[in-house]
Amino acid sequence: MEIRKEITARFGFIYFAAAIFGIVIVTKIFMIQNMDTDKWKGIAKDLKNNTTEIEAKRGNICADDGSILATSVPKYELRLDLAAPRIKRVYDEKADAFALEVAEFFGISKYQFKLKLDKDFKQGNRWFLIYPEEVNYNQLQRFKRLSTMNRGIFGSGLIVVTENERVMPHSELASRTIGTLNKGAFGGIHGNVGYSGIEGLMEGYLSGENGKAVKRNYSGRWINVPIIEPNDGSDVVTTLNVNLQDFANNALFRQMETSQAEWGTAIVMEVKTGEVKAIANLGRRKDGAYAETYNFALGHAGCSEPGSTFKLMSMMVAMEQGYVDTADVFDTGNGAWDYRGQTIYDSDYHHGGHGKLTMKEIFELSSNVGVAKIITKYYEGHEEDYIDRIYNFGLNKPLGLGFAGEGVPYIKYPDDKVWWGPSLAWISYGYEIKLTPLQTATFYNAVANNGRMVKPKFVKEVRRNGILEKEFKTEVINPSICSKQTLKKAQALLEGVCVDGTGKSLNNPYFAIAGKTGTAQVAYDNEGYSKGGRKNYQASFAGYFPADDPQYTCVVVIVGPKGTYYGSSVAGPVFKEIVSKVYASFMDPREKEMNQIAALPIVKTGFKDEIEITANELDLPMEAKVDSKLIKINQGTEELSAEALAVAEGLVPDVRGMGGSDALYLLENAGLKVKMKGIGRVKKQSLKAGNKIREGQTIYIDLG
Repeated sequence: MEIRKEITARFGFIYFAAAIFGIVIVTKIFMIQNMDTDKWKGIAKDLKNNTTEIEAKRGNICADDGSILATSVPKYELRLDLAAPRIKRVYDEKADAFALEVAEFFGISKYQFKLKLDKDFKQGNRWFLIYPEEVNYNQLQRFKRLSTMNRGIFGSGLIVVTENERVMPHSELASRTIGTLNKGAFGGIHGNVGYSGIEGLMEGYLSGENGKAVKRNYSGRWINVPIIEPNDGSDVVTTLNVNLQDFANNALFRQMETSQAEWGTAIVMEVKTGEVKAIANLGRRKDGAYAETYNFALGHAGCSEPGSTFKLMSMMVAMEQGYVDTADVFDTGNGAWDYRGQTIYDSDYHHGGHGKLTMKEIFELSSNVGVAKIITKYYEGHEEDYIDRIYNFGLNKPLGLGFAGEGVPYIKYPDDKVWWGPSLAWISYGYEIKLTPLQTATFYNAVANNGRMVKPKFVKEVRRNGILEKEFKTEVINPSICSKQTLKKAQALLEGVCVDGTGKSLNNPYFAIAGKTGTAQVAYDNEGYSKGGRKNYQASFAGYFPADDPQYTCVVVIVGPKGTYYGSSVAGPVFKEIVSKVYASFMDPREKEMNQIAALPIVKTGFKDEIEITANELDLPMEAKVDSKLIKINQGTEELSAEALAVAEGLVPDVRGMGGSDALYLLENAGLKVKMKGIGRVKKQSLKAGNKIREGQTIYIDLG
């Protein structure tokens, strides 16, 4: 019983002590909330005003070789604590001198600055902005050396706020793909936030985490004392190649200037990986100059009717179902065909058309009538089958790249309200649908990649302090877009365009090209297909190279060219320049030529006796049964053949292909004065062969 009383007494004491402790805490809380309100509010305000963020350095965006495409450099905001004790003591005496120095340093009005300075001094502003624009490091150091910025004067209240500014060392090169930052994004509370392009896509890696610091005044100088160190952002390594990007940008720019088009884009993609090596976008600014105004390659404003480049998709659908083969013949008539109340025209219908053509010729000559007749013949009445197969290619869905503003394709379906009489025919050759240039490039790249469709890739890896943090693999959209048989036929069709068709002007002696020209009449935004009596055209070329071993896919689209508007004439030259430079820089354009030279050396035009001696010495197979002192050599693959080089008296001889000494001998004997430039064989002569020679006439010849 005694033990129970003792235990009860102990518990009672504990309960009593706990109750007293609770009463003390409640009383203290009441006193803090009601008796010392102003004191604690002041402490909280001071803590808030003197705590600042230390901005994390944003990661770099790099090209595929690690060179910088976008980086952050520090900029400084200059502020002043006008309530600092030393400033208060010297203000009346030194304010005029300070205002004068600041005005002269920044080139502003001393009077206006002094008015604002006086007003804020009276208000005790501890965060006075000295100059509205940020300064660089050198400007900051010069500003600190002003006489009134001595620590005993206004320097005692100087507050330097550091902020990183985004710069691109290569200026506008691929700037729309690299992207932009936006202080106002997400309500404007997150500072500089990646908003578009790769800046927005990779924001989570690039941004890092800001630190915290407390502002303290030590020996008359405000400094930030870190309490939480910032965690800088990681570097993003893109797939873009600076040299390829420069090739694409320059080629596109020259054509835009020539054609005075509204906008244009050029894309270069690596076939196997889908890595986008270059993506140039040029639009017209308000001042008329061309610049990277928008990402037309993948954005909604660049989503338009592809025109004849879509004929590849239509022919592949028909071939895949076994309806048509490349040798099948269709009658294109006179190049104009009435279908369901609308007339379909071929581009050269005014020349009378082509009549009967094989499917291969229809594709090579880009006959709208031929393609429309093929598709309507086999799909009229079951249009859904045709559209479903187009959908199976994935052309009705965005690529899902993650970029803000990615264009959404549009391919109407037969049960849509907007489907009407000639829709099937018009869609077959690229009208009444919308694709982005990058979607077209992705499909053509799949054809080049033996049917394997890969997603365009813009980022290779993420690195932190040089160490690999994350690697991005090639993503396969569709392992096989069609059968191998259809694919081989499609590849042959594209090669035929560049050998015998509308793209033959793009051919070159070093490597084969496969591709398709495209010309489409497109609408002026929402104003229809004609404005002020003028039609708006889109010229394009989509293809890959080398055709026998595809390495790169390239698509060029130019909208609104003045004058000539055909794909082969406007987009074709851009494609040709880009692929030629890519081949010369990243492949070996001389391999084919060197192999030929090793097998059969090139022999110059010249005197028959000398050439025969040389051929015998080198044991070269040569047929030279011609009765002529001068011969011209025809360069065969297995044997050299010769033909007589006629030199008529009194007429300018043709010395192209001859060595310099032989050409000089022949021209001077003909009575001409000769001016030579260069070494090697004659490439060019100023006087046309066969023209009558005038006494004392001079001929200029270029050797190379």
